[in-house]
Amino acid sequence: MTTPTAVPASASWLRDAATLTHRILLHWRQRPFSIALTLLFPVLIVLMFGYLFGGAMAVPDGTYLDYLIPGMLAMTMLFGLESMVLAVTADAAKGVTERIRAMPVSGVAVLTGRGWADLLNALAGLTVMIATGYAVGWRPHDGLPSALAALGLLLWLRFAFTWVGIYLGLLLKTPESAVAVQVLVWPVGFLSSAFVSPGTMPGWMGAIATWNPLSATATAVRELFGNPSWNETTWAAEHSVLLATVWPAVLTAVFLPLAYRRYRLLGR
Repeated sequence: MTTPTAVPASASWLRDAATLTHRILLHWRQRPFSIALTLLFPVLIVLMFGYLFGGAMAVPDGTYLDYLIPGMLAMTMLFGLESMVLAVTADAAKGVTERIRAMPVSGVAVLTGRGWADLLNALAGLTVMIATGYAVGWRPHDGLPSALAALGLLLWLRFAFTWVGIYLGLLLKTPESAVAVQVLVWPVGFLSSAFVSPGTMPGWMGAIATWNPLSATATAVRELFGNPSWNETTWAAEHSVLLATVWPAVLTAVFLPLAYRRYRLLGR
């Protein structure tokens, strides 16, 4: 009689993570209007800023839309933090989190499943935004390898924001308290180089915007796409690709273990 072969632990949690990712995707299918609105909201911002205010923006060596699209690609990654907090708190409020915790599923698999689903959401958002950019005349100019590197930095930033969102969602627990995160996302987004150069801001505000992780990715993406960057000469602007790599690594190193620890402590 043969003895059943045990499933390796690594294969088990990967399978569980894939199952949980599939659960989240099925849940999205039940609310297509909400998902479509989330994907199209950044498009509305591009149209508003690009055509209502763009005529007043004099960007050296290019148009304001050339400057705006990479910034909005980075902003779309930031919006993932807000949606993640809302998703985690909604699951906690409905008792979904506790039901999953009662199952023989590791916390690593649960959080990884959320992370994979969010990256798929990010890819959908990037696809919509790039299509919008092409529709309004924006183009990358430095070739496919540089464009792929830019997309990699954008997804790397989203990966970091995923863990920030999961941790905050587990900490806040209720969708009502998550409104505070929604309020804070916008100042973080605007206090960056996503829409205008930090050099156009008051000194103290420009310094904060210069070192904002969102600014690092937005500036690096402009550089890799070959788009104009308002002739910024700060150290942060000149080393934007390095900072766009380091900032998400720091955020992930801080918030990934915090999120896992918080998940383990739920119910205690």
